[in-house]
Amino acid sequence: MSKPKKVITEYRHYDLSPDFPLLVLHGERWHISDVKADRLHFHNCLEIGVCHTHEGRLDFGDHSVTYKAGDFTLIARNYPHTTYSTHGGKSLWSYIFVDLDEFFKSRVIMSSSGSLLPSLSYYIGNKATSPKLYSYILAVIEEMSEKQPDYTTCVTGLMTAILVEITRLCEHESPAQKAIPNSSMLSIHPALNYIHDNYTQQFPIELLADMCHLSVTHFRRTFNTIMGISPLEFINNTRIEHACLLLSSTDSSILEISELVGFHSVSSFNRAFVKLMDIPPREWRKNNSNGESVMKKKSVLEYRGWL
Repeated sequence: MSKPKKVITEYRHYDLSPDFPLLVLHGERWHISDVKADRLHFHNCLEIGVCHTHEGRLDFGDHSVTYKAGDFTLIARNYPHTTYSTHGGKSLWSYIFVDLDEFFKSRVIMSSSGSLLPSLSYYIGNKATSPKLYSYILAVIEEMSEKQPDYTTCVTGLMTAILVEITRLCEHESPAQKAIPNSSMLSIHPALNYIHDNYTQQFPIELLADMCHLSVTHFRRTFNTIMGISPLEFINNTRIEHACLLLSSTDSSILEISELVGFHSVSSFNRAFVKLMDIPPREWRKNNSNGESVMKKKSVLEYRGWL
């Protein structure tokens, strides 16, 4: 019996601004090919998409669903997928990428279960069944594209309304509308989410392996295969990414920042920072004092791997 074909998975990292962690991709560039990609991909943040023209399929590796003009999609971070148009078509999309935790950091906005979008893996809706949510999404895209005075204030209000509407969908959706991550497709999904939420804390690799229902050896090997680096390197790089945001946007000392992002000593922070960024954090801060994350190397956490 031949072995089942492995699914290729790619991690796409979006470097969101620390001041306003929301990115919009919009315009004629974002036509989706009718050729199905040879790999799935997943992101470090929530993806909100709107299909403007034509139709196609959204593939999740073990199953797929159709989409058409007027549909919108919500795909949680770390959830593998790919999109392709029907034969002969090139559907036009707009996308919003947002880190909800960072976006609403200074605001007490929680769902009834106590966290932001606790149950969402993916959701597909349309302007006929969810007209308010559809209109809010389009309004965010328009505001971010035009950037009129006080647009960030307007977008913040719209994102609050979007969050409320999505939370309502999560609470009332049918089982067919909500997907649970397929462990055979992305077995390290729980670990990625845990690292995202707890990178400031100290925790053993055994904890990550256990939540993925893998032995430590198998977990390390699987993680390295998918992400291209070890779990510890990924954790440290996640900390360095957030340290870069603090270095460029606050006056906190190097010691304070190292502690805030989870390093147990400033010396280990400096070593990890130089390993990833090629220069010490003090020098990096001097070069990036304008608040923009200008990297000497490739974007932090931009990895590719195989699954």
